[in-house]
Amino acid sequence: MAELTGPWLGSYWDREAPIRFEATFVQAQNSLIGRIMDDSPLGEAQIQGQVTGRQVTFTKKYFNNPTYTIQYQGTVSEDGDHIHGQWRIDNRHNGAWEAHRSDNDLSKELNALLAKSLPELTGSKT
Repeated sequence: MAELTGPWLGSYWDREAPIRFEATFVQAQNSLIGRIMDDSPLGEAQIQGQVTGRQVTFTKKYFNNPTYTIQYQGTVSEDGDHIHGQWRIDNRHNGAWEAHRSDNDLSKELNALLAKSLPELTGSKT
C-alpha cells in the first residue's frame, strides 16, 4: 500500500487552466485526512478519504463553503512520489490533477534530528 503522509505540491486543471495547490496528507492504515491550500479564491480545504494499494480517493471540502465538495481519485506511482488522476464535481465540472512529494519534508528532518539525538537522550554512546 502507498504511504502518502507528508507535504505535496500539485495542480488541478479547471477549464484548461492549471491551478496550483499545496497539500499535507496524514495516512493511518487505509484512512487519509489532510489539508489543501489552493492558489485560487476558494483557499483552504480539508480532505478525507482512503488509500487502497496504489489507488487513492478523497473528498475535498472548502472551509469557506463546506457544501461545495469535490471528489478526487488517483493512482500513486510505483516509487510513491507522484499521484495523477481525475477530480469531479458533476458531469460538467471535472478534470485532471497531479501531485508530487514536496522537497520540504519537515517530518524527515524531524526524524533525522530525533535519530541523532536519541543516543544522548538514552545515555548510550555511539
